[in-house]
Amino acid sequence: MILRMDRLPIELPTPSNPSPNDAAAIQELLGGKFGEMSTLMNYTYQSFNFRGRNKLRPFYDLTASIAGEEYGHIEVVSYAINLLLTGVTKRGHNPAEAPLKAAADLRNTHHYIASGQAALPMDSMGHFWNGQNVFSSGNLRLDLLHNFFLECGARANKMRVYEMVTDPTARKMVGYLLVRGGVHVVAYARALEKLTGVAVDKLLPIPNLSNDKFPDAKKFMDEKMHLKLYTFSKDDYKQAGMIWEGGFHPEDGQPLEFIQGSMEGFPAPDLEEEPQLNSPGEDEYDPQMFMDMAKKMGIKL
Repeated sequence: MILRMDRLPIELPTPSNPSPNDAAAIQELLGGKFGEMSTLMNYTYQSFNFRGRNKLRPFYDLTASIAGEEYGHIEVVSYAINLLLTGVTKRGHNPAEAPLKAAADLRNTHHYIASGQAALPMDSMGHFWNGQNVFSSGNLRLDLLHNFFLECGARANKMRVYEMVTDPTARKMVGYLLVRGGVHVVAYARALEKLTGVAVDKLLPIPNLSNDKFPDAKKFMDEKMHLKLYTFSKDDYKQAGMIWEGGFHPEDGQPLEFIQGSMEGFPAPDLEEEPQLNSPGEDEYDPQMFMDMAKKMGIKL
C-alpha cells in the first residue's frame, strides 16, 4: 500500500513567465520511454511480481523503496509542467473571445485541448505513455540490469532537457531529478555487485559527465542528497540498507546514508483556476458549506 503525503520532495518556485515550450520539453521526463512514469511502473510491477521475496529480501526491499520514491517524482514533474503552463492563455468565461487562440501556435496542444492546461502522461512529442514500457522479466539479474540501464538512459534525457530549458522552475526540478536519479543508478549498480560480484560502479557516471556541472543539481549535492537512500516507508523495506550502507559514492567517495522513511517535503503549489478551460469548472461551489461541516467535525481548516 502507498501512504501518500500532500507534499512535494522539493519547493518549486513560481515561474516569472509562463513557458509552454519548456513545459512541452519536460513532458519527456514524465511520459517518455525513460521518464518517471516508466521508472515508477517498472519498479512497481517488479516489486509486485517478485518471487522468492523472503530469500532475496534486500533486493525486493530496494526495488520497492525506489518505486515509492518514483511516485513523488511523477508528482513533482507534473507540478513543474503545470506551473509553466499557468497564465499561457487568456483567462475568462467568454468562449467567443477565443481565449485559447495562443495555444494553436504552441508545440503541445494536448495541454489545452485534452487537459485543463496541465500535465498529461505523454512524452515531449505528445505520444501517450503506455504499458509496453514496463519490463518485468521475473529474472532478478535481468531486471536489475534493465533498471540500471533505464536509470542511465533517464539521466541522459534529463541532462538534455536541462540544456533545453532556461526557466528556474524547470531547471530546479530537473536538477533534483538528476541527483535523485543518480542515487537510483548507484543503487542498482550496488545491487548487481552484491548479487554477481561484478563492479558495475566502475562504469559510472553514464553519461560521463558529473552532476556538479549542472548548477541546480550541485545545490542538492551540496545538501548530500546524492548520498541518501530512503525507504519511503515508516517501518518496512529495512533490508534495502544491506545493499546501500557501507558503500561510498563513486563520484566523490563520500559515505552512503540509509534513511528509514522519507524526506520531509514541501507544500505543493496551489494551482490557479483556468475558467477558459472550465478548470475546475465549479463556479457555483459554496465553500462555506464545508467550513460549517469542518466546524461540526472538529477539523481545523
